[in-house]
Amino acid sequence: MSKIPLVIINAPTATGKTSLAIMLARKFGGEIVNADSMQVYRHMDIGTAKPTKEQRREAPHHLIDVVDPDEEFNAALYAETARAVIGEINERKKPVFVAGGTGLYIRALTKGIIDTPAVDEKIRNHYKKLGETRGKNYLFELLKEKDPAAAFRINPNDAVRVIRALEVFDQTGESITSKQIRHAFSSTPYRTLKIGLRVEREILKARIAARTKEMIAAGFVDEVRGLLQRGYSQKLKPMQSLGYRQIIRYLAGDYDLKQAELLIARDTWHYAKRQMTWFAADKSIQWFAPDNEPKIEAEVKNFLQENDLI
Repeated sequence: MSKIPLVIINAPTATGKTSLAIMLARKFGGEIVNADSMQVYRHMDIGTAKPTKEQRREAPHHLIDVVDPDEEFNAALYAETARAVIGEINERKKPVFVAGGTGLYIRALTKGIIDTPAVDEKIRNHYKKLGETRGKNYLFELLKEKDPAAAFRINPNDAVRVIRALEVFDQTGESITSKQIRHAFSSTPYRTLKIGLRVEREILKARIAARTKEMIAAGFVDEVRGLLQRGYSQKLKPMQSLGYRQIIRYLAGDYDLKQAELLIARDTWHYAKRQMTWFAADKSIQWFAPDNEPKIEAEVKNFLQENDLI
């Protein structure tokens, strides 16, 4: 079976992925598949920087507004749903543009989910308590004893990954590293062109601050208030996501709106830095400045021509 060609636009938040994807989809008659973990939720529009209705009329979009905030959604469900949608678009001989900043979703789509056991809460709680009572270093020393290969690859201060590696070893008797290496060589159903957008750090920080201000002005507070009035608990995972948790605390009187805005901008910048680290590890991404549209367009055109899509 021949591999389906995909153009993947991945980059940190506030770099212009949405407008670039729409431009390319219009230029080449393609369709856009969302790869942002928050834009799948209904009623969460402003805080997720979701494409507007006007933008969605410019090019067909998929996997936006597919679940309610209290419904389960994760990387595995995303990959399953996205693969079905991509297959259907490909059958119609249309170019597919995957756009979003959730690296885990993109990896799950292109590579599948690593074969690790489901979380055993009893085992996880055991290690969490050990970490709380004896510290991160004790957990890391345990990992070095049980699974030296994983300990070599994991930062000693990354308690979440240390605990997960311990869980996997306890449940399977096999190093999580072995599973990751095996997974890395698994086949993918896609032939990909990965486009990354790179913005200077200070410029990106300023763009994030400006976008946060625009979100507040566009009615972000009313959006969050409306979600709470619909009965969505503030404890739900989407409601605790970036931006939403700060506005919820503002509504609770924990701080004023200006402070909420500053906290959202700060935390969004920290998130963007984590995204940069994630995408930097993928050496197959071709990086461009957002305003270098002619060069991006030429790369995409060549890729689509090679795959008989234009």
